[in-house]
Amino acid sequence: MVDAVLFEFLHTEMVAELWAHEPDPDPSPGEQKMNLLALESMGFRVGQALGERLPRETLALREELDILKFLCKDLWVAVFQKQMDSLRTNHQGTYVLQDNSFPLLVRMASGLQYVEEAPKFLAFTCGLLRGTLSTLGIKSLVTASVTSLPACESWVWGGPCLPRVWRGLQAPLSILCGLGH
Repeated sequence: MVDAVLFEFLHTEMVAELWAHEPDPDPSPGEQKMNLLALESMGFRVGQALGERLPRETLALREELDILKFLCKDLWVAVFQKQMDSLRTNHQGTYVLQDNSFPLLVRMASGLQYVEEAPKFLAFTCGLLRGTLSTLGIKSLVTASVTSLPACESWVWGGPCLPRVWRGLQAPLSILCGLGH
C-alpha cells in the first residue's frame, strides 16, 4: 500500500516538474510533445529494468498473447497493486488493455477539462509497457486514451501489426496519447 502511494506521489511530481518549466501556461504542441516523450522515455527505462528482474518462468513465455496476459496480471499488480480489467485482441498482433480504475487517474476529478490533461498521466505508463515488452523481445507501439475518468485504454501493436514505418526503427518510438479513438 505504501509503495503504491509513494509511486503515485513520485509520478505526480514528475509530471508537475516537467510542466512547471514551461513559461507559457499553455505550451505549444511541440513543447507538450517533448514533455510527453520525456515521461515516456523514463517509463521505457523503468519497464526495461522491471523486465530484466522478472522471474525466469516469465522469460520463457514466447507467445505474444501470453506475454500480454502477464503484463495485465503480474506486472500490473507489481506496479499498481491491482490487475488490469480486460485484455482484448484481434489475434493478429493488436491488443487493447482496459483499466476501468487506472490508479494514476483515480484522484483526478471528472469533467472534459480533466480528460484533456490525462495524456500527461499516461505517457510514463505507455513507456513502462513498451520497455517491458522490449525486454521480453517484442518491439511494439503503445498508445493510450481516456474517454471518461478514471478509465484508461491502452493499445499495443506488436509484430506484423506494427505500422510498416515503425518496424525498422531502432530508436524509441514517440508516445501517441489521445482523447478517445
